Amino acid sequence: MHAPVHPRVGSRQVFAIAGPAMVANLTTPLIGVVSTTAIGRLDDAALLGGVAMASVIFDCLFWLFGFLRMSTLAFTAQALGAGETRELTAILMRGFIVAGLIGAALIALQMPLAAALFDLMGGSEGVTRAAKSYFMIRIWSAPLALANYVILGWLIGQARANPALLLQVAINLVNMVATILLVLVYDTGIAGAAVAALLSETIGFMLGVIVCRHFADGGLAIPRATLFDREKLMRLLSVNSDILIRTAALIAVFLFFTAKGARAGDVTLAANSVLNNFLLVSAFFLDGLANAAQQLCGRTYGARDARGFADSTRLVLLWGLGFALVVAALFALFGPALIDFMTASEAVRQAAREFLPFVVFAPLPGVFAFGFDGIYIGATWAREMRNLMLAALAIFLATWWALQSFGNAGLWWALIASYVARGGLQGARYPALYRATFSSPSPRLRGRDEQSSL
Repeated sequence: MHAPVHPRVGSRQVFAIAGPAMVANLTTPLIGVVSTTAIGRLDDAALLGGVAMASVIFDCLFWLFGFLRMSTLAFTAQALGAGETRELTAILMRGFIVAGLIGAALIALQMPLAAALFDLMGGSEGVTRAAKSYFMIRIWSAPLALANYVILGWLIGQARANPALLLQVAINLVNMVATILLVLVYDTGIAGAAVAALLSETIGFMLGVIVCRHFADGGLAIPRATLFDREKLMRLLSVNSDILIRTAALIAVFLFFTAKGARAGDVTLAANSVLNNFLLVSAFFLDGLANAAQQLCGRTYGARDARGFADSTRLVLLWGLGFALVVAALFALFGPALIDFMTASEAVRQAAREFLPFVVFAPLPGVFAFGFDGIYIGATWAREMRNLMLAALAIFLATWWALQSFGNAGLWWALIASYVARGGLQGARYPALYRATFSSPSPRLRGRDEQSSL
């Protein structure tokens, strides 16, 4: 064990992590574009709908287990800040074990899981049949996809954002190239698209292990007693379960939003889908800054560096606000033209323009929602984050209920309210958590005490 590391925290450190994360985020939608284009060339609407349905299922399923990346990133950054270099390898291997167990469970339960999910989605017979064939192949990638979350979190937690970016880009490129070859060249249909996803996660995992071995101090071998340290495992379980519940609540907001939009009619559903692309773009930038918050706050937390932690918080929120203002201005200026580009339907265009002000405004409260998420994750204030997200979900539902007579506008106001609640509630709780964290002898001891007492 080495002395705690007190890194200088400045804008350069923020963007050394946020920049690559933003670029990696921007490459991810290309997978959907290529898959949709490749399957679309087969001129079968059921196949295209099947890929879309199955992709949504996997997006939500893997998003639900995103705690693997978040907790690995936070624990890695904290260990790095505390100078516990050998603990870094133990964190990686524990993450692999959890990813493997969850992935194996998903594979074992694939039949009842598929039946429940596709019944919930309610697609046509042809679409459901195509989606199931995709699902039954891609589900075998679950252990590898989740292990790749662990690898990305471990690398970013050590501020090795460039290798993490290259791995993410490699996974996406393999997916795109394999999809084109298997679907269009070898005519394997929807099964080829699923195999491409499985292949990309496999190659990504193998490359990731090589990269991790390169950066691991003393290699990936770790004493059994260290790996299965009961105290560390209990803390890992506690933090992961809290982030899981928080993520489920967050997914519930967006699923509810989508479902209510669908019930409002085809035009409203299409308009909301167009506008969701604007939210996705703003999320790419804000999520990059949230990654920086997780690493810098985690590292300064582990180093017992109160000033560095406060500086990290301030810089992430200030830069986030700057980005949000720029993005909001771009949406206001070019939003109508982008809407016209994305849809040829005049009815959808008109509806999307009507609700465009909501997505222009959304990045501003989004700064604090994403920013404080990153700060809380870095400090492993997981139980507090869970409770506040559940409160934000309740506020979202209450706002929708109160404004449902306003139709789709009420739904958008409810979504904005959830952003405001996430950021506002976490911001209000932040000062007390900050004081409690840095007035105690050890943030790691305080974290365990807090988890047991709350």
